[in-house]
Amino acid sequence: MASVVITKTAERNLRSLIETHHLPDATDKRLRAILEPLQEFPRLGSPLGGRWAGFRFILGPWRWMIVVYRYDESLDRVEVVTIHDARSARSPTASRM
Repeated sequence: MASVVITKTAERNLRSLIETHHLPDATDKRLRAILEPLQEFPRLGSPLGGRWAGFRFILGPWRWMIVVYRYDESLDRVEVVTIHDARSARSPTASRM
């Protein structure tokens, strides 16, 4: 079973989203529930391309929240690297023209 680690960057991103989007106190708990299946299915998320090649994403507790991670098979570890509002032009899933 893979371990799931939230990086400091992802933690800062989450704190920022909680503040700017006025998310509820239970946000951390909700996020951890979303991440739990990655322990057993670390490739569950969709792969990203372009500069995000090698990373995958899942949607967070809200459909607009994108959780980007990478799976290190040799360590059997999932690292959540960033969390974004998918509606933002800076989101890893934003279309580039």
